[in-house]
Amino acid sequence: MKRDKISVCPPASFPLAVCAEMILRDLPFLDRVRYLADKGFLVEIWDWTQHDIGKLAATGAQFSSMTGYVSGTLADECGAQEMLRTAALSIPVAKELGIPRLNLHGTGLGEGGLPVLSCPAGPDGGMWMKARDTLCRLADLGAAHDVTFVLENLNAAVDHPGVPFGRAEACLALVQAVDHPALRLMLDLYHAQIGEGNLIALLKKAMPFIGEIQVADVPGRCEPGTGEINYPAIARALDRFGYTGVIGLEAWAEEGDSTRALQRFVAAFTLEKVQTEH
Repeated sequence: MKRDKISVCPPASFPLAVCAEMILRDLPFLDRVRYLADKGFLVEIWDWTQHDIGKLAATGAQFSSMTGYVSGTLADECGAQEMLRTAALSIPVAKELGIPRLNLHGTGLGEGGLPVLSCPAGPDGGMWMKARDTLCRLADLGAAHDVTFVLENLNAAVDHPGVPFGRAEACLALVQAVDHPALRLMLDLYHAQIGEGNLIALLKKAMPFIGEIQVADVPGRCEPGTGEINYPAIARALDRFGYTGVIGLEAWAEEGDSTRALQRFVAAFTLEKVQTEH
């Protein structure tokens, strides 16, 4: 891969981020971060406990988001206490790296992305109330430290079977119920396409509550242009809706070609290119 001979710096249309956990996997992690930063991307990471935070900070990269807890769940008492405890531990790390958004899920995810708390029948009323209470407390914690927690939707059909509060509509309902500026939605369009579809209508409905958008194509969870989602149309819709936030690539590179994956990502969200081609 002749990375020194390409230019994939993101356009000004949207700030673009890339998950370093999934792209450039032939490189050591710190080299991935440096490369993405050099190309003008913001960087996303997952579990901060798996990384040397001092060395990450020394790369000079700008980070967009990271997982905002280490363990715990939203909707049972013991799990909620653990999520709150490890969220509090995550905030100083986010501060050291300058990360504004801390990502949450309905439950912790174990090996292979399996939920540590499985709820195949869906959450009951008591779980909804407990989740709302936990998110209220997390929002207060975020406000006290000037960070934003973002609740991500996950699909139960392919990647995270039995995950509670996985659907985008469920996550949006919880964020709306809390109605706090330190709690927003991490809207993952890959997961939403599998779970719900109708993405442009979903974006319009969720727009006031979105903290960040993540993208990958369906099927395969590779970069835009490899599947069924019309990401240029998504880009035009986001522009119409006045979205100016971050769009993050949380995808595998098709056939392991990270250079091509990054180029496709940029092309999909370069409005001038979209308008010229259509």
